[in-house]
Amino acid sequence: MYPEYMMQDASEIVQYDTAGIPLYIREAKLSSYPDMQALCHWHEDLEFIRIKSGKMNYFINGRKLLLEKDDCLFVNTRQMHYGNSFGRQECEFLCILFHPQLFTGNPLLYETYILPVLENRSLECLSFSGASPEGISVRGFLDQIADLKKTAPYGYELEVAGIMSLLFAALLRQDSVRPASLPGPGSLDLEAQKAMVSYVYRHYSEKLTLSDIASAGNVGRNKCCAIFRQYLGQSPIDFLNSCRLEISRGLLERTRKSVTDIALACGFNHPSYFSKLFYRSYGQTPGAYRRGFREIVR
Repeated sequence: MYPEYMMQDASEIVQYDTAGIPLYIREAKLSSYPDMQALCHWHEDLEFIRIKSGKMNYFINGRKLLLEKDDCLFVNTRQMHYGNSFGRQECEFLCILFHPQLFTGNPLLYETYILPVLENRSLECLSFSGASPEGISVRGFLDQIADLKKTAPYGYELEVAGIMSLLFAALLRQDSVRPASLPGPGSLDLEAQKAMVSYVYRHYSEKLTLSDIASAGNVGRNKCCAIFRQYLGQSPIDFLNSCRLEISRGLLERTRKSVTDIALACGFNHPSYFSKLFYRSYGQTPGAYRRGFREIVR
């Protein structure tokens, strides 16, 4: 078993807002994530992040960016990425994902303008300062999309698709986007990282050791730790525990299994250790978390 929103290759299953329309628009807080950090993942979708308040560290293929209020970020398809808090500060942000198939209605336009961006392996992301003219423009488009999602007038998805086209046209005018004829070389370390993260998602419920995780990436234990530090900023075992805790949270919300059964199902041999880690990440025991969640949804 692995998280419902993750495939076995560590890609995310994006839960779109409307069936058949590949759009995901959400406002969120980092405090809603365990230890104020999202799990590392990738997806086929293109992603935009807009910081509404606070700051966020954002990691893309091991590259660290600091995003501040009003900054915006574009993340290209199939990039390993995640965000976490800056100095344990709260951060409110807007996240918009859309699948490239949103633009496939006209094959010529898709092949001329969209496909070169998707295939540009040297283009991992684009960041926009909130004070720059480009940043102000991008932020305006993203805020329009968020407002449409909130009011949800009939046919708002058509308006969003139109704004997305304008937004993508603005991206194409950035010098770093257009030269896509010479894709950058693939990184062996990045491929090893993807393999090891995928292995954790497939086998988190089992007894895993550092050697097991390293073997999945065909690297030694020291190299494994170095790669995790480079791309995720944490040790392999810390990532494993983060994955287990995130899955346990879903089980606490959606099932009536006992805390002990959930601990064992998520790979924790000792319920007391599970409760200790859960409290450290969420500020409450598993039982208290479940009771609080049921009060909210009641």
